[in-house]
Amino acid sequence: MEKSFQKILAGYRAFRKKYAIGDESVMHHLFDQGQHPETMVVSCCDARVDPAVILQCDPGDLFVVRNIANIVPPYIKDNSYYGTNAALEFGVCFLKIKHLILLGHSKCGGIQALLNHETAKKNLPRNDFITNWVSLIKVPNADLHDPDSYAKLALQRSYSNCQTFPWIKDKVASKELQIHLWFFDIKTGEISTYLKNDKTYRPLDYNQSN
Repeated sequence: MEKSFQKILAGYRAFRKKYAIGDESVMHHLFDQGQHPETMVVSCCDARVDPAVILQCDPGDLFVVRNIANIVPPYIKDNSYYGTNAALEFGVCFLKIKHLILLGHSKCGGIQALLNHETAKKNLPRNDFITNWVSLIKVPNADLHDPDSYAKLALQRSYSNCQTFPWIKDKVASKELQIHLWFFDIKTGEISTYLKNDKTYRPLDYNQSN
């Protein structure tokens, strides 16, 4: 069996030892008490960008939905299937999360596919869904060719889409919910946060609350 899979199995053993063994374990408590996370993260599927690892969280701390390019689609109510929207509804309306983090990152393959969509259509071994999905964050007239700069712009697009959800808009207006735009640099391991007043990204201060 390959080394990488052995690492996964070793990780499972370590997880069981740390979190799941004994009546006083974290998992035993979560089973009895249910989940009550105060923070939800919309993150990319990229294997290098795991919110729980980046933020060093324990089971039960985060409610996470991951998709290609960490996209929040616009609010649409019909008979189609919307996994991310369903997760947002569960997190905001049922779990009553207080913080919603939209977590973008550097070197995003989904953003690359958006910027090079004609090439992607030809070169991807399968493309039944990818380019159509990332088109949700296409910004009209955006003259940006750097993937990282576009990824930050796409976060603002997803933020605007959040405002189309009536129950998200109401929670933000009543200050029951805060939405954070965070960008993770894979090379440095640093998170930058979008400051609305300055309209720019700055390194996340460990002590700041927004």
